[in-house]
Amino acid sequence: MIVLFGGTGDLARRKLLPGLFSLAKAGLLPARYRIVGSARSAHTDDQFRQLARDAVAEFGLAEPTGAAWHEFAESLSFGAAAPDDPQPLLDAVAAAERSIGGHPRRLFHLAVPPQGFTPTIGMLDGTGLAGGNARVIIEKPFGTDLASARALDDTIHATFDESQVFRIDHFLGKESVDNILALRFANGLFEPIWNRDHISHVQIDVPETIGIEGRAGFFEQTGTFRDMIVTHLLQVLGFVAMEPPTALAAKQLRDETTKVFGAMPPLDPARVVRGQYRGYRDEPGVDPGSQTETFIAACVEVDNWRWSGVPFFLRSGKSLGQKRQLVTVGLKRPALRMFALDPDTNVTPTNKLVIDFDDPGWIAARFLAKEPGATMRLGEASMTFRYADSFCNRHALAGYERLLLDAMLGNQSLFTRADGIERLWELSAPLLDDPPPVQPYDPGSWGPDSIHQLISPHHWYLPDGS
Repeated sequence: MIVLFGGTGDLARRKLLPGLFSLAKAGLLPARYRIVGSARSAHTDDQFRQLARDAVAEFGLAEPTGAAWHEFAESLSFGAAAPDDPQPLLDAVAAAERSIGGHPRRLFHLAVPPQGFTPTIGMLDGTGLAGGNARVIIEKPFGTDLASARALDDTIHATFDESQVFRIDHFLGKESVDNILALRFANGLFEPIWNRDHISHVQIDVPETIGIEGRAGFFEQTGTFRDMIVTHLLQVLGFVAMEPPTALAAKQLRDETTKVFGAMPPLDPARVVRGQYRGYRDEPGVDPGSQTETFIAACVEVDNWRWSGVPFFLRSGKSLGQKRQLVTVGLKRPALRMFALDPDTNVTPTNKLVIDFDDPGWIAARFLAKEPGATMRLGEASMTFRYADSFCNRHALAGYERLLLDAMLGNQSLFTRADGIERLWELSAPLLDDPPPVQPYDPGSWGPDSIHQLISPHHWYLPDGS
């Protein structure tokens, strides 16, 4: 029995309801299930079903038609949950559980703003809904600093055991992020070179072309660092940099990513560039003197035997030149330079392994090869694996679909853990306490010009230009 708090909100419309229908149509939901939407405002069951139908039609991959949709729609009901009156939700949950029969497990998804986490958990505790070994999915952001993250964890753990808590980062549910584990640990071609002896630097890049899309209230309080770096990019870094786990199970995987975070020195504000696109302060609801960053580029390190001396460059922002999700692994140049390179370029081509973790994703090896002709002249070449060309995408699950299914199954492997999140906020404290001033950049560009000094002597990389 699934309860979607924020069931009429944007996340539920775009991801959760379409994702649950996709799982239902694929036969991956339990034989008996019910989904209860909840929000502060009242809706009838039929109104919620119509909202779900519209959401699936607009954002889902499968059309809301036929027997599959009819069965899914019948599973939907609604119960409002105002802070002072949770009774409509209690009634809806009781009716859903009677329909299922027996003693169904409860899964609560908190798709609500961060300020709603504490009162919602308090309501679950006070009404007894959290009993019976229920599980809870917590959306990002998990606090805004170390103190708030610890306070949130204390609130959660007063009601739920850590084994019942699923802190969701949909990046970790992506097929192509999971494939980083297969790429590294299932292939003798790559794991032997996955270290400081062979890798010069790593770049994790998630630029976005959109602006804040009318979310000034959220964004002014959060900014790109809290919204993207702590929540997403550093989690991907944990997968890229981890030591081989002894098993692909929750404890072993999360132990290794937490060890990566433990080996990272605190962020140095001098190695961070904060930017703000021109026109941001004119957005409705934005402070005319706002110092909130819409762009961040940071250099971080992992100070252990595998990675010591290898810089990790993270970059994300709004209103940039492309929408991409990439990990670029730069390989060191060979010691011998006996080959003639293109004299018309000022940049010597280098070997790279590029992982595109946008759905459906691809992996490319960029290398040097001999150009046709009488002389030994080198040019850049590539070999590319594409999910769309290599596997049947009919079996693929989107990030939220995979993670919703894992939460129902109780598999925490791809969910973040309290100690890992708190460690990342601890590392972030110097930047949060003393952030460098924001630098302006033009919409459609790649951020402030100073990012090139940050990454020097390396170069920012994106396919199709950067």
